[in-house]
Amino acid sequence: MNKRSSNLHQYKILIVDDEPDVTLTLKNGLEENGFSVDAFNDPKAALSDFKAAYYDLLLVDIKMADLNGVQLYQEIKKKDKSAKVCFITAYEVYYDRLKEDFPTLDVGCFIKKPIETQKLVKRIREELEH
Repeated sequence: MNKRSSNLHQYKILIVDDEPDVTLTLKNGLEENGFSVDAFNDPKAALSDFKAAYYDLLLVDIKMADLNGVQLYQEIKKKDKSAKVCFITAYEVYYDRLKEDFPTLDVGCFIKKPIETQKLVKRIREELEH
């Protein structure tokens, strides 16, 4: 049974994480809660497929090979200045380090993995309504 939101607008979420198990779990959990989700395990593929003004929120893993989450975010911002992102990471230490390395990074949404689906849904809704 779907727990679809009563909103007429179905939020579109982009997930980019290099771990297939993570993207599948997040995608399934969010779709069961009424979100429309595209998921990528390759950040370069996500970037080449990215459509400006299409997604309501991006969930981006920080630590990925080839193109890390911050680099991906910076490239996406060149295509869509209004893109909203939540970084997802298993490593809390990255938050402080990110603030040091990227003091102008305008991201206030960090989600620690692993996260229960209902907590993730709540956090995403808070971010979208903010």
